[in-house]
Amino acid sequence: MMTRQHWTLLLTLCASSAWAIEAPIRSVTLYPGSATVERVVEVAPGTTQVEITGLLANFNTDTVRLQADPGIQVGQVVTRDLGRTESPSPREADLEARIQALQDQIAVIDADYKAAQLVQGYLERLGGGDTAAGRAAPADGKSLLGTLDAIRKGGGDALERMHNAELRKRALAKQLDVLKRDLAKVQANTRDSRIMTIAVAAKQAGKLVLSYQVTRAGWKPTYRASLDSNASTIDLERLASISQKTGEDWSKVKLRLSTGQPNLSAHAPNPSPWLLNYQPPQAVSEMAYAPSAPPPPPAPRMAVGASARSAADDYVAPVVETQGNFTTEFEVPARVDLAADGREISVGLGAQSLQVKQRVRIAPRTSNDIAVLTAETTRPGGVWLPGQVQLRRDGSYVGALHWDPQSSDRLTLSFGRDPLTRVAIEHRNEMSGQTGFFKRDNEKRIADTYAVTSFHRQPIDILVLEPTPVSQSDKVSVKIAFDPEPNVRDWEQRRGLVGWERSLKPNETARFKVDYVIDYPKEGSVQGL
Repeated sequence: MMTRQHWTLLLTLCASSAWAIEAPIRSVTLYPGSATVERVVEVAPGTTQVEITGLLANFNTDTVRLQADPGIQVGQVVTRDLGRTESPSPREADLEARIQALQDQIAVIDADYKAAQLVQGYLERLGGGDTAAGRAAPADGKSLLGTLDAIRKGGGDALERMHNAELRKRALAKQLDVLKRDLAKVQANTRDSRIMTIAVAAKQAGKLVLSYQVTRAGWKPTYRASLDSNASTIDLERLASISQKTGEDWSKVKLRLSTGQPNLSAHAPNPSPWLLNYQPPQAVSEMAYAPSAPPPPPAPRMAVGASARSAADDYVAPVVETQGNFTTEFEVPARVDLAADGREISVGLGAQSLQVKQRVRIAPRTSNDIAVLTAETTRPGGVWLPGQVQLRRDGSYVGALHWDPQSSDRLTLSFGRDPLTRVAIEHRNEMSGQTGFFKRDNEKRIADTYAVTSFHRQPIDILVLEPTPVSQSDKVSVKIAFDPEPNVRDWEQRRGLVGWERSLKPNETARFKVDYVIDYPKEGSVQGL
């Protein structure tokens, strides 16, 4: 016969050999468009089986990775999925509990309201002399006054209770509507739950780390660039905008951001041979009866689940389409709370100060009289993903632009118009007409002068850019003359784009003359003229 001590010892051994637990999310590594979720389980000595419950069935089991501390060996892993009705998510269960609590409060208010209605109805009948209400109306005046006073006080109390009940019910009804909408959203995004049973051999205590990949989460980079025009420096701040809609909230998680993109193809290119085959011409009669080409294959059909989800939920995880050569990771210093409703939060990743070269960029033929202040420096080291840059100049916000770090090894940012640099365009000669006695050729001449004046108190550097006409046909000839000659040719490897770099003293005016003579045939047309 087993004693009480034997039963206690047996229960202790069973508890140490098999263990079911909801492993919370401890850390998340976010990529542009996906995330790696890590859960940690504390394993006691002698444990032979760990059952992790409360998982959402929203990840590919092929991405599961289990890491154990020394002294813990991991055996087979069995995965079992449950329907949503069998095992609701913690968020869904919490919302349902709060909704039920509010409904209970509203039921109590309704009962109190009905009780006040009964009192009010009784007093109304009593005041009307209804003997069925309890007793006949008093005959003497003194008793009548006492009865009327009691009816007035009792009726006022009942009406006040009814009014207060309506106010409380109205406030609770608003909260109830919000919770019901949140529950509907959670239920729309909730997937089936998952249980993982892991066989282990734990000789000593330690940790078991479960990690897997999920979609519908990610981050995108944003930047802030603040120019100090007096010091010629830029404070470049790196930020991340993160969001997730995986179906469960992330509470107090350690967050790491990575520029890697595991969603992109990991396969190396494997080109097929380029084979040429000659086919002799066919006779006309044979071609007439040649079978028509087969119709193109039908477009692939979207999975029903994906179609239904896209119709009910337009959430798109932040994603960047460009992949760098290497991966850079950022540790967010503080733990993060991020709800699974798609809201975006921003976290800072770091900042650095860069020495820059300032120039006023002018393109009169393209932008008329606009002069824009630019700052240029060598692109900072590391992997930088494309993103939006918020721009400030000497403390004032000037706008935003998109920066693609992969497009150049230089970082060039525009910081708005320069009101102290004036640009004037003088059209010296523009003539179009026929020339030549025997040749029916047309000729067009364009002669302009760009006058740039600086009203700054200190010298400034300017860059005047000019797109010159480039003929792509032997029928069109172009004669070009400049004064002075440009000191920049094919700016940024752009064909025919010339420029003048120079400095301007305070109140100095510089002139740049361009002269084009374009000859082309009378017949036909010239595109771009």
